[in-house]
Amino acid sequence: MSKLSPSLKGLIKAPFARPGPTPAPRNIEAVYTKIADEARERKYGEKPWLALSAAATFTLNSPSSLDSLLTLASSRWQRPSCSSSSSSSSSSSSSSSPSSSLSSSSKPLSTLLEPAEFIREIGLKCISFNGIPRTINSLNAFRSHLSSAHPHLCAHLSTTPTRQTTPQNIASVHARGRQLWESVYTPLDAKLEAKLAEAHPDLPVHILGSHYGPLLSDLASEERNGLGGSVGRSLTSVVAIACLRAQTGVGPQVLSHVFGLRKAVEQGAHVHEFAGKGENETGGQKSEEAEGIERLASDEGCEWILRSVDAISEAMAAAQDGNGGGFATPMRKRESKL
Repeated sequence: MSKLSPSLKGLIKAPFARPGPTPAPRNIEAVYTKIADEARERKYGEKPWLALSAAATFTLNSPSSLDSLLTLASSRWQRPSCSSSSSSSSSSSSSSSPSSSLSSSSKPLSTLLEPAEFIREIGLKCISFNGIPRTINSLNAFRSHLSSAHPHLCAHLSTTPTRQTTPQNIASVHARGRQLWESVYTPLDAKLEAKLAEAHPDLPVHILGSHYGPLLSDLASEERNGLGGSVGRSLTSVVAIACLRAQTGVGPQVLSHVFGLRKAVEQGAHVHEFAGKGENETGGQKSEEAEGIERLASDEGCEWILRSVDAISEAMAAAQDGNGGGFATPMRKRESKL
């Protein structure tokens, strides 16, 4: 293989081109903690804050920040929902030292494994909104962190692929993608597909056949081969909102997926996704997680998603030193002149 000239290699690595990832901000754990505390206080559930935080972090190209995110998530994973009074006390204690209790030897395996698998699954789905390269780099860096910080965990991470398309499952994969597409964009799904086809005849073919079917839609439980971290219909919309908000410049798509989250609730997808997981669920009652998704899909909840992503983006922007970033340059907060 021919060698590259020093000048070409220098240009590839030029600081102005931001060839590297965004470093983890010094205050990123505090930013994540504030978001997690607010989610608990507002009773949105534990998974939504982790979903939006992970999606924004992948988008903003900060793999090292995922380490802090896992630390915080594992300290809170599967805790029961708290009342407003107990939430305030637990929030203040966790805010003071969110990572003080975590060690690879003292934490139960499930409190690390489940959020780690969830973060990995979100990173995979980010491909549909951010592209492949930053997901490759971030997931590789995340796995490297797990290997060094939690070596006992890696042997339990899923290694069996589940999204291969075969002659036997191609019809069901396409049907799954079509179902998700219609769920997100109804009643404009057919009109949008036709508009995309006008832009390029293969655009809707690729979007539905390569993304909505095999990637964004979730497999049935019996097809997952033990893979943990299922994201689900409603949280996939949260991931989409977070990625696109952090990416900037794609307001129409942010709006579409805000409506997509609303439609997930209107269609009852959240009830099915969280069936049997609430402490108070008996008979036909909705779980606490499902009720949290309903609150999240409100105007107030969607504003909270956007402002939370903005807070992560602002922290990432402050951490940049000219050597990190990418197409999704973290936004800096500006004072309104209106």
